[in-house]
Amino acid sequence: MDEQALPRSRRVLLLVDFINPLDFPGAGDLAPAALAAAAAAARLARAMRAEGVPVVYANDNFGSWQSDFNTMVAGLARRGGPAARLVKLLKPKRGDITVLKPMHSAFFGSPLDILLDRMGTRSLVIAGLATDICVQFTAADGYLRGLKMHVPADCTAAESPGKQQAALAYMKQILKCDVRPWWRGGSPRTG
Repeated sequence: MDEQALPRSRRVLLLVDFINPLDFPGAGDLAPAALAAAAAAARLARAMRAEGVPVVYANDNFGSWQSDFNTMVAGLARRGGPAARLVKLLKPKRGDITVLKPMHSAFFGSPLDILLDRMGTRSLVIAGLATDICVQFTAADGYLRGLKMHVPADCTAAESPGKQQAALAYMKQILKCDVRPWWRGGSPRTG
């Protein structure tokens, strides 16, 4: 996508590490919550796209320095199991933007900062895996950049409810994130 094709938007939906092999220690604990968060994030992404809000995927390269996002999506879709179900729920759509990241934060070592600046973004809605690691590190970097952030609790997942709640409490209290769930009773929360 060339720079002139970038959408201008003060608000962006950032999907962090949903395209995921779930092949690490603790992945079995994360998978059920990850699938529930992905289903909620898929509804959120549809609603945001309908409002004209750009969707950006920031995903780990999982140590593969010659990887590309589309190849990773295709490989995980063929794999089966929870990884394939995540891809089925949240496969990028035409017009979505993808960024590979080498570490926990979507900002660290990636072009995300430059991308958001060129789009004129001032507000992020962050959904993803895992709440207490990559989502929290991304929110911390967003806070340092002065971005307004919403991290909907129902669109994130951690390996345990305790880790999920601790991370959300930290992001709310310290990083000033709105952590209210996006979906309540089958309908979106407005605002």
